[in-house]
Amino acid sequence: MTSVSPAPTTMLVPDFPFAYDRWLSHPAGLGMLPEGRAGTPVAVVGGGMAGVTAAYELMRLGLRPVVYEAERLGGRMRSEPFPGAPGYVADMGAMRFPLSARALFHYIDMLGLATRPFPNPLSPATPGTLIDLNGQREWARASEDLPEVFQEVSEAWDKTLHERAELATLRGAIRERDVKTLKAVWNRLVEIFDDQSFYGFLATSPAFSSFRHRELFGQVGFGTGGWDTDFPNSVLEILRVVATEADDHQMSLVGGAEQLPRGLWEHRPGILAHWPAGTSLASLHGGTPRPAVTAIRRDGEGFTVEDADGEVRTYPAVVYTPHVWTLLNRVSCSPDLLPVKLWTAVERTHYMGASKLFVLTDRPFWRDVEPGSGREAMGMTLTDRLARGVYLFDDGPDRPGVMCLSYTWNDDSLKVATLSAQERLKVLLARLGEIYPDVNIASHIVGDPVTITWETEPHFMGAFKSNLPGQYRYQRRLFTHFMQDDLDPSHRGLFLCGDDVSWTAGFAEGAVSTALNAVWGVVRHLGGASAPHNPGPGDLFHALAPVELPDS
Repeated sequence: MTSVSPAPTTMLVPDFPFAYDRWLSHPAGLGMLPEGRAGTPVAVVGGGMAGVTAAYELMRLGLRPVVYEAERLGGRMRSEPFPGAPGYVADMGAMRFPLSARALFHYIDMLGLATRPFPNPLSPATPGTLIDLNGQREWARASEDLPEVFQEVSEAWDKTLHERAELATLRGAIRERDVKTLKAVWNRLVEIFDDQSFYGFLATSPAFSSFRHRELFGQVGFGTGGWDTDFPNSVLEILRVVATEADDHQMSLVGGAEQLPRGLWEHRPGILAHWPAGTSLASLHGGTPRPAVTAIRRDGEGFTVEDADGEVRTYPAVVYTPHVWTLLNRVSCSPDLLPVKLWTAVERTHYMGASKLFVLTDRPFWRDVEPGSGREAMGMTLTDRLARGVYLFDDGPDRPGVMCLSYTWNDDSLKVATLSAQERLKVLLARLGEIYPDVNIASHIVGDPVTITWETEPHFMGAFKSNLPGQYRYQRRLFTHFMQDDLDPSHRGLFLCGDDVSWTAGFAEGAVSTALNAVWGVVRHLGGASAPHNPGPGDLFHALAPVELPDS
């Protein structure tokens, strides 16, 4: 008898389990425009992953996307070259992508981008991990090497997920794309846990009755590392990530994440409606997008869009991809741009802060083996000190290495927000010197560090959104905005998308999937439709819709 391998987990998000990967790969394509609509311009605000994805697919359908970008293409998929060493980059935003992100990997595979396993703590791609907590250090190559208390924490997490969140059932339904079971279980969990924080979920779980266990879990976590910065957020945010295995089996893009949006910008699709062969987004824009949008106004049945050069253009539809807070302070727009309830959801959006600091080194010196111990000089590091997370990247012993000396979130990010790059480096080296007293990190650093704090970036104001307890209703309003048949005609035609509109903010898969929602919405708004044998997200919306919680 031949054994059958289990189906892989995908990011079939339980709130709206539409199979975006299958919609993308279907030979019938994403839709058709009515006669006379080919070449119609559509404004796409933002040139990050969501904006470029939406523009690329609108172009393939025969529309003329006009992309506006305030800074540079890529958004938070920003790969910063090191000064004097352009062949080496630091991924300042998105840097690890789960294999379950099948819609995202549709484009990665299409462009032929090389990937490799990301060196998360305790993963096979990481030679060693050092955990530094409360002044004590533990070295491990795998979780089995850690002291018993860490095994207890891991088992408590596993037990809690299976007993309180029905994880086995959720993952089984996702693998088998059993939408009926998935929706039945998830809708019940939404009703139970919408008002509960991640920390509250742990603290009320019998397996985590020990504060020490909760503290260790917050500092170390499992998968991508410590999760304590997520403790104030809704536990639903965490359960989505775990159920879809978004925190596991993660890959990086060789050469930097920014290759993906830039690759789509330059890509010439083999199959195009309306446009001649060889057309790309770059060619439609003369190589560069339009500058930042400064105002959006409704104009009859369409919109006027003004940019930083003062040019005003009119469009029948607008796709808006930046963080939604930019509608409050960066873009002038009248109240009638969105329904009142949607404005409330925009106002209530909560963003996570994040900072990173990278350095280039002369070589991957951390792989030097210490005499006596037989282990590497440094490992991927999880610590309760200022650095929090240290990641190590190399292409071999005779080539330069890249160190992410610090990856921090929220309060930890704010601790360095007012420091210059050199000040940050000095403080971080001092703290890491306490952990690795025999390693002279500074002697191996080449050139200046590169750093970022996303909450101080003027067009971002945060790394990504993460809902607080009780915000499910607001998230539902944002996500379902692409369904506009029930809106007053005066509120139709502008489509919000991007990872902060998705159910899995912080993951590029959410940017891609909500961009595809917007593409479906634009086509429908212009009188088109999905291919008969390849229904889109809006066509199946009522069968898959996120559960609607009562307001009273």
